[in-house]
Amino acid sequence: MDNKVVKIIIALFIPPLAVYLHEGKVTKNFWINIVLCILLFGIGGIIHALYIVLK
Repeated sequence: MDNKVVKIIIALFIPPLAVYLHEGKVTKNFWINIVLCILLFGIGGIIHALYIVLK
């Protein structure tokens, strides 16, 4: 439970790191998150990271 809370907090500030920590390696979700962070000024990356961590 505590690990999930830490990932949620990281997702709010550094979304790609949260996705990487959750998945354990560089996956397509990591790259999607990087692109969303760049294109949508971070908001898309935050939403995507929270989705990945909470699913």
